[in-house]
Amino acid sequence: MSENAASFIAKSSIKAGDKDHRRKINFNISRYNAVVPNGKSQFSHIEIAREKAKNVKWKAIEKLDKYLEEFEANITRRGAKVIWAEDGQQALDAVLKICREKNCKTLVKSKSMVTEEIHLNDFLEQQEIESVETDLGEYIQQLDGEAPYHIVTPAMHKSKEDVAKLFADKLGTDPKLTPEQLTQVARQKLRQKYLDAEVGVTGANFIIADVGGIALTENEGNGRLSCSFPKTHIVIVGIEKMIPSMNDLHLFWPLLATYGTGQRITVYNSIITGPKQPGETDGPEDMYVILLDNGRTNILANEKTRESLYCIRCGACLNACPVYKNIGGHSYETTYSGPIGAVITPHLKKMDDWKHLSYASSLCGNCTEVCAVKINLHELLLENRHEAVAEGDNSFGEKMAWKIWKQAMLHRKLMNMGSGKLKSRVVNSFIKGWKDTRGEIEFPAQSFNQRWKEKFGDR
Repeated sequence: MSENAASFIAKSSIKAGDKDHRRKINFNISRYNAVVPNGKSQFSHIEIAREKAKNVKWKAIEKLDKYLEEFEANITRRGAKVIWAEDGQQALDAVLKICREKNCKTLVKSKSMVTEEIHLNDFLEQQEIESVETDLGEYIQQLDGEAPYHIVTPAMHKSKEDVAKLFADKLGTDPKLTPEQLTQVARQKLRQKYLDAEVGVTGANFIIADVGGIALTENEGNGRLSCSFPKTHIVIVGIEKMIPSMNDLHLFWPLLATYGTGQRITVYNSIITGPKQPGETDGPEDMYVILLDNGRTNILANEKTRESLYCIRCGACLNACPVYKNIGGHSYETTYSGPIGAVITPHLKKMDDWKHLSYASSLCGNCTEVCAVKINLHELLLENRHEAVAEGDNSFGEKMAWKIWKQAMLHRKLMNMGSGKLKSRVVNSFIKGWKDTRGEIEFPAQSFNQRWKEKFGDR
């Protein structure tokens, strides 16, 4: 067992027994479940919309090289600079180089999971550059020294009382402030940061090939402020966020809003196609787009798992997953948690170190059922398990156990051999780890085959 797997089991075991944690998560997810039907009501045929979105993403991913080149040509025509980053370190080096050129001391950042993936905040702190999260949820997590808990709702595991106490400890505010008052405190603290920052960093919900633009969708306006107030705007985005045309946004923006937060459409939706143009008064003077691979081409090269690149990061699969709802986001110890994280992390990193995530699933299929773009998530989890075995990333004991099981299943006499108690004793002696969190396996006194013969003979 890898260190990552051992840590996952330890943390998930603790969280699964934490009733207070479960109460907060179930409360927040129940509010999400209550509003999603409102968002769905805008679609006359929601299943057709999901299928169409999947087909658009299929087209974008199958011709990704073509669309990436088209995007680069169109956005550079308006003065933006495109940087290709093969891995996280190349992306970090590119950001640092830009910050040094701009003499950056303070950087504001709108919520971006890809910057969490490359640990941008930690890197900039080491370089003595202040990196400030401006999304309220991310700001709360940064104050608490924690990573985001959820793809869409970074502080989902915190109650309003938790946030009030955190603000009191870190900012010296009254611990009895209401959520509205806490929001005003964060707003007051962050406004000056926008004015002070030399560089703003955002991600992108989509990158659009035909207009050479990035699409941002948000509810707080912090994304617009982060990319327009500072003189330099840096976009860091995974190459899989591609869509072919701006005309596709009429489908993807409502789907993302519906499955992400239950809204018909989010409050702020922006298309940014470059830095400030001649004659314009608003916007950054310089714009850089860092297109990040960081293992995505590993997924692209695999015809079976390529489908996972269709993900639009709505977070619906996390809210639907019974495992996530019990163990929470931090137990996964990855940037992307829940079902989609379990599917892509072993390919973005190393299968041997992260294969355990693909086993942390009931395979109930609820994640596939709620996916905005109909990714067959539970089937991809099974595919990961298959790949791990095919690559030899399983222990000698596990291999032997399955060989013995296979032989027994192929030979009826072996299945019928011995009493139920003897079978139970033998099997339970081989699966000690299983019994740490589960009851023992108990075989019946007779197998189904034995009972059939006893009742009906050989017919």
